[in-house]
Amino acid sequence: MHTKSLTELAADLASGAVSSTELTQAYLDRIAALDSQYNSFITTTPEIALAQAKAADEARAAGQAGTYTGLPIAHKDLFCTEGVRTSCGSKMLDNFESPYDATVVAKFKAAGAVMLGKTNMDEFAMGSSNESSFYGASRNPWDTNRVPGGSSGGSAAAVAARLTPAATGSDTGGSIRQPAALCGITGIKPTYGRVSRYGMVAYASSLDQGGPMAQSAEDCALMLNVMAGFDKMDSTSSQRDVEDYSAKLNDSISGLRIGVPKEYMSDDLDPLIAERVQAGIKELEKLGATVKEISLPRTRMSIPAYYIIAPAEASSNLSRFDGVRYGHRCENPKDLMDLYTRTRKEGFGAEVKRRIMVGTYALCAGYYDAYYNKAQQIRRLIQQDFLAAFNEVDLILGPTTPHPAFKIGEKNNDPVSMYMEDIFTLSLNLAGLPGMSVPCGTVEGLPVGMQLIGNYFDEARLLNVAHQFQQVTDWHKQTPAGI
Repeated sequence: MHTKSLTELAADLASGAVSSTELTQAYLDRIAALDSQYNSFITTTPEIALAQAKAADEARAAGQAGTYTGLPIAHKDLFCTEGVRTSCGSKMLDNFESPYDATVVAKFKAAGAVMLGKTNMDEFAMGSSNESSFYGASRNPWDTNRVPGGSSGGSAAAVAARLTPAATGSDTGGSIRQPAALCGITGIKPTYGRVSRYGMVAYASSLDQGGPMAQSAEDCALMLNVMAGFDKMDSTSSQRDVEDYSAKLNDSISGLRIGVPKEYMSDDLDPLIAERVQAGIKELEKLGATVKEISLPRTRMSIPAYYIIAPAEASSNLSRFDGVRYGHRCENPKDLMDLYTRTRKEGFGAEVKRRIMVGTYALCAGYYDAYYNKAQQIRRLIQQDFLAAFNEVDLILGPTTPHPAFKIGEKNNDPVSMYMEDIFTLSLNLAGLPGMSVPCGTVEGLPVGMQLIGNYFDEARLLNVAHQFQQVTDWHKQTPAGI
């Protein structure tokens, strides 16, 4: 049962082949038995899950079930969940129980979903390996000595290990797509504003975007149908109508124009990953797509621009964690300054402190124009590169990551090397574009992801292309040994 996709499980529930209670208990049993190997969950919620499953079965018996009724899901631990710990992978929020649900959580709850628990993540979503979590690193089910990617590494590992059929994630610079690639699953970052950020603890507000992670594009479409839509509680939420993301999955892609940036197939890329991506391109050509080389000349500028803008926004967003209102508080403070200083020193980890310091420096009066303002100008130029490319092609394709999953601890003393793992993903967040990672092969037994990039609000096309690719390949169905 646990190897079935979300779509297959929905069909089983609809036919009565299995009840939501049976399905939920099976996943809870797997988490209890196996997650000590992967550390993919921070919190499990068996009592809540079984109560929701019972309610789903009753709704189905009464003829009131929807597509998602009774399907299990896990939430990344930065989505607020009423009455359940929301830690963001940080000591700072280790004791925080949210008094309300994030909009994404509320939407799944309203759709009848069953919450299995909250997944591990890099602290405050700052990282590319899941190693900065206060609760310890998650481990890649394909090789538990390697990272699952970050910051949504716990969600990716849980789906890859089949501890949950699907999970939510968030993507600020690649944090859905990169772990999806490293763990051999499918994940999509929607257009900025397509999914509400209300109740999603902020890292960098102009870059953060929630999205789905699952086995297949078909599953992600099912999830995005629940997640997407306008939210009056989020001032950056788009009022554009939401389409049915499942409706066009089976459309032909004949005549689709695909652009491959020459900057992506560069010396930064592992040659074996390049081979797998080229093989993926050939499969799309067989389906009738045409491929041409394009240029995104400012690709390499995305890293310095991102690592000014994101830390700057983080330094502002994280200023609220001061020991006064909620979260960690130091013991016996001498005065207000001591309270602030020791609370933040004790509550934040090394990577979060590093980014707060960089961001605060960039926002100082004497450096704002030289750093932050310049980075925003580069951001606009990166966006213009993409818009120019979309005058020539319908979709952009390339690798998701430059290398397969690296070993835990391998890059801990080299932050720049760690940051370079996001070179192919960061620019989409700076431009606000949708993108997704699709499994396209393995390198020495480790999964490889192919990234699809669309124009604004073109999620349906991305899902269609990914689904058509997955109809002629089976990389998304492959599982780690023993699963």
